[in-house]
Amino acid sequence: MKARFITIILALLVFNGTVAEIYNENEDCSENEESHKFIYETINFSEPTVIDMGNYVRIGLKEANSYLNEHGYPSLPVITKTFILPIGTKIISVDCKPRSAKEIKIDKKILPAVGAIPLVKDYKIKIEENARIYNSFKAFPNKWYTHHIGVGVYNGENVIFLTIEVYPVRYCPASNMLEYAEKMEISIEYEKREIRIFNDAYDLVIIAPTKFSDSLLPLVEHKENHGIKTKLVTTEEIYANYNGRDDAEKIKYFIKDAKEQWGIKYVLLVGGMKGQRFKWYVPVRYSHLDDASNWENSYISDLYFADLYKYEDGVAFDDWDSNGNGIFAEWNEHSKDVLDLYPDVYIGRLPCRYKWEVKIMVNKIIEYENTAYGQEWFKRMVVIGGDSFPDQEFGTDYIEGQVECDYALSFMQGFEHVRVYVEGGDIEFTPENAEHALSEGEGFVYFSGHGNPASWATHPHNDFETWIDFGLKSIRKLSNENKLPVLVVGGCHNCQFNVSILRLLKEGIWAYYLGEATPECWGWLMTRHGKGGSIATIGNTGLGYGTIGDGPVDEVPDSVPDGIPDCIQYLGGWLEPHFFEVYSEGKDVLGEIWGIALTDYLNKFPIDWTAEWTDEKPYTIEQVDCKTVQEWVLLGDPSLKVGGYP
Repeated sequence: MKARFITIILALLVFNGTVAEIYNENEDCSENEESHKFIYETINFSEPTVIDMGNYVRIGLKEANSYLNEHGYPSLPVITKTFILPIGTKIISVDCKPRSAKEIKIDKKILPAVGAIPLVKDYKIKIEENARIYNSFKAFPNKWYTHHIGVGVYNGENVIFLTIEVYPVRYCPASNMLEYAEKMEISIEYEKREIRIFNDAYDLVIIAPTKFSDSLLPLVEHKENHGIKTKLVTTEEIYANYNGRDDAEKIKYFIKDAKEQWGIKYVLLVGGMKGQRFKWYVPVRYSHLDDASNWENSYISDLYFADLYKYEDGVAFDDWDSNGNGIFAEWNEHSKDVLDLYPDVYIGRLPCRYKWEVKIMVNKIIEYENTAYGQEWFKRMVVIGGDSFPDQEFGTDYIEGQVECDYALSFMQGFEHVRVYVEGGDIEFTPENAEHALSEGEGFVYFSGHGNPASWATHPHNDFETWIDFGLKSIRKLSNENKLPVLVVGGCHNCQFNVSILRLLKEGIWAYYLGEATPECWGWLMTRHGKGGSIATIGNTGLGYGTIGDGPVDEVPDSVPDGIPDCIQYLGGWLEPHFFEVYSEGKDVLGEIWGIALTDYLNKFPIDWTAEWTDEKPYTIEQVDCKTVQEWVLLGDPSLKVGGYP
């Protein structure tokens, strides 16, 4: 029997989250026919530029998407390319061959990368050479490319992502030789298979304990009235009908079935800790990734519930325990779980501890979606930032938080921009001024700086002994009522929703120092605040990261290598503003914006899971990229219509 088999090959060059090329192929073939297909593509490169930096040189390349950013390793150009194929595809082989390779002798070493910088107090930033790399006669990187295959969602379709990271310039440090390719020839062999079709019985599933279910019924009715087919399922029902090693795994298996049997797109988890006790209404999964920061070796990751599938010669369930030792999302000196990380559903959580919090959030969501559309206050965006890192000695003098805020604003055309800055903004940043600005109401808010579970803060320009904070006390003073923004916060632990005043008894004064001995975290108080705050908050459950460097300074002629501050090219400084870029491209459902931003991050910064812990510290940038997506949690309704319904 013949059937129309539509193969969609989307070959896209990921650069700041944009699609450069799209290819479509339609053909007839037998349902059972095994048909091998090939993709061939050539990438041409210009000659690399060698820029004198005094004691070092930097290498520029016109075509580079980014640069290798591992602390202590040579900073070399990178080109990343992602191919998107249908969910049923089996990838047979991937190859990337350098052609017309040439060599250049340089008279100085290549500048080592600064790498990821944790957003914590008193972190000593330094440029240093990794002796193992810089004393070697072997080429770095030791290969011309890496590739990663993942399973996720693209434009509403379930797809396979094949991302290739190309290293067109390699460096032999001991001999000071550069080797570069004039072009790379990519070849991909794949096999077409029948595309799996999911049902469409429901759009949204809400998971909550029976205790909260009655309070959620008005939200179910509201969603149905707006065409969002919604199903409320209790945790008790799930635990009674699903097997798993713990309650979190039972819920993940249920979500997998809900996607495959009902075709759900969105999952709303309603439930946090049981009051101040260390028990959960809706469980969490901790990632056990050790980023060598000496700050934490585990943190909450709700992405676990969204990342249902991985690629293993086809699509398979991803339990986040690939080594089978019962420790989930593990990555340390001795053990590692290889993860997919791409969200297959869009997930958010209301970490309510009490029924009255559920009622507040149900009322806020209903009121927002019914009344926000067309309101003047919605077309206003407030950004708050200051100086994050002491970068003068490294050749730049950026006020990083303000640079990141300006970058986010650049995507928000048609919005009134309100800059609350430590220097040169529309309003000087003080807690009182920020409280007043936010209480006027706005559609979006972005904080970029430092944080802990109980506070957000930043520095005046080049005054890193002084902190200006916006803490829980300031949130409680907000009075924007129903003029509620979607809020993104850049900083450490602002959305760490496992805090409790009982941590003082359990962990002592250290819990107070960390900001964890508080009845609720910054992000959740902002979201559930009954007289204003936000409609949703997106931020980190663990230690956040940024970086410094680059840009138009005298030591870098013509702003080479690319003239873009590194603080907006990597890590949280790229991901957070990209959320607003995704919105500006026409996406207006909150969970979808969150999910696309994470997917784009993974495609732009693919994780090399073959990296091994070879030095005193690990391949930190790979782990920090992994942590950056794992810890970025949405405290809010993933099906929320941003800006409300007409």
